[in-house]
Amino acid sequence: MSEQTKRIAILGSTGSIGEQTLEMVRTHSDRLSLVGLAAGRNARRLSEQAAEFGVKLLALADESAAAQAQVPGARVMAGATGICELVEAAEPQLLICAISGVAGLRPLLAALEAGVDCALANKEPLVAAGAIVTDAARKSGARLLPIDSEISAIFQCLRGENPAEVEKILLTASGGPFSGLTADELQQVTPERALDHPTWKMGRKVTIDSATLANKGFEVFEVHWMFGVEVRQIEVVVHHQSVIHSMVQFQDGSVIAQMGPPDMRVPIQFAIFYPERLANDLPRMSPADIGSLTFARPDTERFPCLRLAFSAARAGRSYPAVLNAADEVAVQAFLDGRVAFMRIPELIERALEEHQAFEVRTLAEVEEADRWAREHVRGLI
Repeated sequence: MSEQTKRIAILGSTGSIGEQTLEMVRTHSDRLSLVGLAAGRNARRLSEQAAEFGVKLLALADESAAAQAQVPGARVMAGATGICELVEAAEPQLLICAISGVAGLRPLLAALEAGVDCALANKEPLVAAGAIVTDAARKSGARLLPIDSEISAIFQCLRGENPAEVEKILLTASGGPFSGLTADELQQVTPERALDHPTWKMGRKVTIDSATLANKGFEVFEVHWMFGVEVRQIEVVVHHQSVIHSMVQFQDGSVIAQMGPPDMRVPIQFAIFYPERLANDLPRMSPADIGSLTFARPDTERFPCLRLAFSAARAGRSYPAVLNAADEVAVQAFLDGRVAFMRIPELIERALEEHQAFEVRTLAEVEEADRWAREHVRGLI
């Protein structure tokens, strides 16, 4: 192992972001050392990854799956506690956080409190516990680096700029696969159709969230917490081509946009090697081939999840944690065929309306709101 290699660990290694990160490790094996891998329940794929890269520290959130991981000489940790133990034992310089849902919150906090830089692909920790996460990073001096293409775009637009001069963040949205459907047609959407995103290759949950625009609502929280801008300064713009990944408008009226092909490997590489930009062989954007770019305002009547996210972000307290948990339960119910597509926003709205909000200052209070929302939505289903 070279003294110049950066030690990285991946949480969520068997998912879409995890697999694309491993592609970066293969490409830049002279610059990166893989020291830990964690996944949810895919023991077979985790074992294959560990064997390929020679990783000896592994974790699986599913305790029964952990017993199935077959890697000679490897230590396999289990459960949520095991993932935190992995982070501590691996001693990474950079942690790739790509565990879907709020399950990634505790290991993220553990890494930040230890001063480990974290590249964040999953939005839920900043939705449910944005103040706690950013406070942990501030106290230890660890960096929070965005992997999300839109948040990475804003991060790049702000390089060298004075944050006090920002007037507005223009957060772009592809619009999802159903932007042209009527309200009646949306009622008939199946999980198979919803998982077929027109532009991006993503995990199952984030693909459904993209279809409902909940994903874009979660990015509002990312922008708010990661860049310290007020919710009122964030505007969502539908941009079907997914070429402009987001824009920043400054107080003099200037707008800086970050553009590129819709390829998650670009922001992944940028986060891993920041502040350096490395040459690569990834696809390039050709403006002449694209021809034209279009923009529109989101329809929050047909896609109420975005409206609900803005509302929860403005209200604060325990509402964001409830929003996040309600969405997780509702999306899984849809994927399991137990509720219709448009029941997702209905369930989230019911949870927000029926929740008795309280101040959230600790992780225990976040988990209390999360637990209430999950039980409440399961009861509604």
